[in-house]
Amino acid sequence: MAEAQRQPDVIDTAPAFVQAQADALNARFAGVDTGAMLTELLAGELKGRIAIVSSFGAESAALLHLVAAVDKTVPLIFINTQKMFGETLAYRDELSERLGFTDLRVFRPDPYDLAARDQTGLRWSYDPDGCCDIRKVRPLRRALAPFDAWISGRKAFQAKSRAALPRFEIDEGRLKLNPLADWSKDQLEAYIDEHKLPRHPLVAQGYPSIGCSPCTSKVAPGEDPRSGRWKGWDKTECGIHGEASASDLPPGYDPAF
Repeated sequence: MAEAQRQPDVIDTAPAFVQAQADALNARFAGVDTGAMLTELLAGELKGRIAIVSSFGAESAALLHLVAAVDKTVPLIFINTQKMFGETLAYRDELSERLGFTDLRVFRPDPYDLAARDQTGLRWSYDPDGCCDIRKVRPLRRALAPFDAWISGRKAFQAKSRAALPRFEIDEGRLKLNPLADWSKDQLEAYIDEHKLPRHPLVAQGYPSIGCSPCTSKVAPGEDPRSGRWKGWDKTECGIHGEASASDLPPGYDPAF
């Protein structure tokens, strides 16, 4: 009997999702209630393929509550940059426990990266893009490796740079969901009040957008909610939601170092 011909091993490098699929989902769920949309996707085609990423910031409770109402087993990813406010870490534990999430995954920067590129822990003070890359972007890539899609808490009202934010987009070959993209600040506040969700303790102290402690400051009434992030720098995003362009990087900055 002839020996069966051995098939070569093949590694599938194709992206899990492409832009055409994101466009189709944006059309399919246009005007659909957020809760209904999450129910259909989390219990259907994205079940077992998706995680939610949360900063446990000022408005995180609303989205976390919406997801928990559908499926508490959805993996919940938190990136601990090791520069977080203590209040954020306590809030993470309180909120995830109250909502009943069963799979909280905490990722930290690679200690070898820190030793090689941020030995003093002060990179945030002279190269915030490089600090975010080491402490946020790289850990998130590791965290998302098993997943084809992930859920983000971004909202269009948060900043001018997010004004055209869609519900679905493609990020490094994965489908990224922004379920609250079209929610207003008033809608969020009403939802949090209606469901009696706990608020981040720093909100009452004048922090409407909360990130790492060295790069987060208070915001005056009427200012852009994200104006307290990286104050004094021409920077509005950490890199998790789109990489900085070459013109945004400091002179001589090499993202590999």
